[in-house]
Amino acid sequence: MLEETGRYRYPVPNQIWLELRREAVLEPDLPIVDPHHHLWEHGAPYLGDEILEDVSCGHAIGATVFVQCFYDYLTTGPEVLRPVGETRRVASIAESLKPRTGTRVAAGIVAFADLTAGDAVEALLDAHEEAAGGRLVGIRQPTARDENFPNGIVTRPAPAGMMAEAGFRAGIGRLARRGLTFDAMVYHSQIRDVEELARAVPDARIVLDHIGCPLGVGPYENTGQAVFDDWSRDISRLAKCPNVWLKFGGIGMVITGAAHHLEAVPPGSQDLSEAWRPWFEVSLACFGPDRIMFESNFPVDKGMFSYTVLWNAFKRLSSGLTGDERACLFSRTATMVYGLDAR
Repeated sequence: MLEETGRYRYPVPNQIWLELRREAVLEPDLPIVDPHHHLWEHGAPYLGDEILEDVSCGHAIGATVFVQCFYDYLTTGPEVLRPVGETRRVASIAESLKPRTGTRVAAGIVAFADLTAGDAVEALLDAHEEAAGGRLVGIRQPTARDENFPNGIVTRPAPAGMMAEAGFRAGIGRLARRGLTFDAMVYHSQIRDVEELARAVPDARIVLDHIGCPLGVGPYENTGQAVFDDWSRDISRLAKCPNVWLKFGGIGMVITGAAHHLEAVPPGSQDLSEAWRPWFEVSLACFGPDRIMFESNFPVDKGMFSYTVLWNAFKRLSSGLTGDERACLFSRTATMVYGLDAR
């Protein structure tokens, strides 16, 4: 939904509307790791009770990974250390859910750090490690920017050329030395920048969120084939960097052009799998199943479809693959990249 600021706001999930589409869980015994969700109170709470309801829907969700969303920062103390509040809160929620579910909620935490902060970032990473209680697996500092949106699309745009800055790349190197991933939140017009970053810091382990977020709003509205062609070309180049992995999901974000929330009834998993198949086939051909992980991006995408329907769609998308290939997509890749077995 477009706001007066020129930015877009994610639709708040409407549970009554979501329940208009009910599906039986497909392949309920297929192990799943959900490597990308948030916990927050933006618009409507999505905290312990809410994620517990979703992961208990009948799919075999063994573990999840929380990804930073600027939630519950500290309000006092040094500015650089304030993101620790988010990590502390998420770890607390994860601990509180242990007696209530067999799912390891937030088994991994991808926290925020300003990677341009030089030596100061080391103190922040140390503080995140302590607050996470063994759950810290990576860092995300959003770098999303598109020149067609000078005021940003959802939030303020990242500085121009950020991923090419020496200080930022040095920060990525610090993550590599600690064994932490870097989750890259960019738009499809920036995939080449991620490629350059991956080549400049070959020891880094980079995870591209939301298949690079192909845009479908503003000047990109009704230009789907052109965006798909540009994205396909750049994804093919990026996949040649062996230190990059891909999260397949986030295609329910309103900024990709998704508008299911305006329909009378939510989409079914068959509808979604058919719509997403071209993107999946390119992703699979370029990265292979051992470098792709399915993600929910909840509660952002929950404004468009339910957790049950989402994972059913992924199961339909991958139904023609081998058991080993599907194991990678649904759990093995995420477990390996984020080191969840060791935690």
